[in-house]
Amino acid sequence: MRTDMDAVEEVKSRISLEDVVSEYVQLKRAGRNFKGLSPFSAEKTPSFMVSPEKQIWHDFSSGKGGNVFSFVMEMEGLDFKGALEHLARKAGVDLSQYQSGRTAETGKLKERLYQAHEVAARFYQVQFSKNQAALEYIFKKRQFTKEIALQFRIGYSPNNGSALCDYLKTKGFNDKELQQAGLMTKSYRGDMFRGRIQIPLQDAQGRVIGFTARLLEDDPNAPKYLNTPQSPLYDKGRHVYGLHLAKDAIREKKYAVLVEGNLDVIASHQAGVREVVATAGTALTEMHLKTLGRFTNDLRLAFDQDKAGLAATERAIPIASKVKVSLSMITVPEGKDPDDLVRKDPDAWVRVIEQNQYALDWLLERYSSLLDISSAQGKREFSDIMLAVIRRLDDQVEQDHYLGRIATMLGVSVDAMRSKMADAQTLQPVLKKSKAEPVKIDKNLIELNKIQDHLMALCLMRPSLRGHMQHILPEMLPNEQAGALMRYLREHPDFDGKLTRSKELQTLADYIKIVSLQYETLYQDLEDIELQYEATRLQIRLIETYVKTKKAELAAQMRESDDAASGALLADAKKYDELLRHTKEVLDAR
Repeated sequence: MRTDMDAVEEVKSRISLEDVVSEYVQLKRAGRNFKGLSPFSAEKTPSFMVSPEKQIWHDFSSGKGGNVFSFVMEMEGLDFKGALEHLARKAGVDLSQYQSGRTAETGKLKERLYQAHEVAARFYQVQFSKNQAALEYIFKKRQFTKEIALQFRIGYSPNNGSALCDYLKTKGFNDKELQQAGLMTKSYRGDMFRGRIQIPLQDAQGRVIGFTARLLEDDPNAPKYLNTPQSPLYDKGRHVYGLHLAKDAIREKKYAVLVEGNLDVIASHQAGVREVVATAGTALTEMHLKTLGRFTNDLRLAFDQDKAGLAATERAIPIASKVKVSLSMITVPEGKDPDDLVRKDPDAWVRVIEQNQYALDWLLERYSSLLDISSAQGKREFSDIMLAVIRRLDDQVEQDHYLGRIATMLGVSVDAMRSKMADAQTLQPVLKKSKAEPVKIDKNLIELNKIQDHLMALCLMRPSLRGHMQHILPEMLPNEQAGALMRYLREHPDFDGKLTRSKELQTLADYIKIVSLQYETLYQDLEDIELQYEATRLQIRLIETYVKTKKAELAAQMRESDDAASGALLADAKKYDELLRHTKEVLDAR
């Protein structure tokens, strides 16, 4: 039976890394390799390398690297399965051949539904070009350009009952497929959408997965908007509208703006502000934030500041804390939504985006203006609302900060706030202990990975430098593959770096290719004495960074420990200092 690994190898054999990368990065030949500007940072000197021979890429500015799958995962915000499906389509590989039973059937069904939605989108676009009322609504009332209407594939659904379904049946689709796609109603087997502007919902790769349909003329007896129902393709709890057109701008700007309506997104993109996306109304979910978190951790909400918007913000803040993204609010001038503001004053829209306010601070200010916090009732209501949000934060330091702010605002003690929150606690243990300054430690992680990889590149390609692995412990290396390679090199000191000579290293093949590419780029033209100096420098820096990180962890633990435990932790800290001192002495004696 053919397996998923067979599918991976088949995709690899049909597609070249440099062709895929060149769709995102302008590459220029640099010897046997290609070089370009990093897509992950705003650099001016190219440090992004692609090796056609090894089918490996490495970005020296961020320390990221890997194969064609990891590159697509980074650029498209996909998991491995999504990257495999994306590249399989590009390579013309039918993944159903490598799947069995229900999985293969599901894959084939989804592909049919993608095809049906694509045909439907084209049908709606043609109908839009023929309907005068729809054209006037989009181009005159909404003031969209023809270019933006084409870019977002705006269409129109005829109001005659079954025009779309009849057309799709001529293309080979049956009733069951159309119902599963959400294009046909189950009750009388007619079109799901009639007499409405059609806005295609597209996934992060631009494939149509559903539609938002808006009435041309408001009717009190009919909903203004209709969305595709839940289907094998469309899940409103996961879908982020406009992401396929916004992801490059989000990556460049390093933040994303979330609005409520699809038309708000279109208006903003027309004004040149393209880092804007939307969710289904204000129902922001964990999956929405995780999806956007693959591109940036700076998310800015431009929701209406009404009751629904406030409730949405209250729900979103703990979710953002859980998935480790920073959530802030954009305050649109009173009486306007983003669409109104963009059309009247695009520059003002840019300004309010840049004047974002951290969500919890915004919520505190908003409720303090809505409630009389000088009265006993106002204090109770205010603390009820804010403590319900704060108790669900993941970070203890942030909890303590806002407990102090609320206490100050209400003129009560922090202990009173803690007591009230503890009494009302129902969802999780209050004030759980944090894990010792993760933000501070994370700042060293990129640097630590770079040092690790550069040292392993030297030790792999130059056996004479492998003595510099002395005093390096596996736990000092943040990458497990680096640790595995170091153990192998210690056990096989004469290994010459050629993968074909060791079956044990096949699982480390991509990592070895990455570090060998780094060696070729950075070190292969240096003299032996220069390589010795560089290996010594990297060894010291690796141990110094490791010691700094461990001491930061110990310091945080000591703040939460009793005297006896603190003594033991202090002894551990001295051991790390001794390790660093001894290593420097050994190297100085060489």
